[in-house]
Amino acid sequence: MEALMSGQVVAGDVVVIRYEGPKGGPGMREMLAPTATLMGLGLGDSVALITDGRFSGGTRGPCIGHISPEAMVGGPIALVEDGDAIRLNIPQRRLELLVGDAVLADRRANWVRPEPKIKKGWLSRYAAVVTSANTGAVCTAD
Repeated sequence: MEALMSGQVVAGDVVVIRYEGPKGGPGMREMLAPTATLMGLGLGDSVALITDGRFSGGTRGPCIGHISPEAMVGGPIALVEDGDAIRLNIPQRRLELLVGDAVLADRRANWVRPEPKIKKGWLSRYAAVVTSANTGAVCTAD
């Protein structure tokens, strides 16, 4: 939100919001605030927003959610850095991070899973047993 409100985001950019998936949220927070902000700034049709979180039925513009595997488990969205080019192919349901294989391998080798946002209580238990969004974000008995 800070980047949006400070004018750092311009037409043609892809905004990446990560660590909002089932494990990272935990849960999958609604991305209404950033999408509404993009619309209010007149960027709703010219800036894409991708996230491992979720969107409501009221979302407009190039917004892609439920990215799996999510960032909290080391999915590719965790490896994106400022300035990276991202190719979106909506008909093929494909996102491509346009950096070299060696760069990605280095980022993956140096990636450190962040500390959980919630460390006790029901949400911490949920985060420990929930599956990825692409399998329904259901809880397992493991």
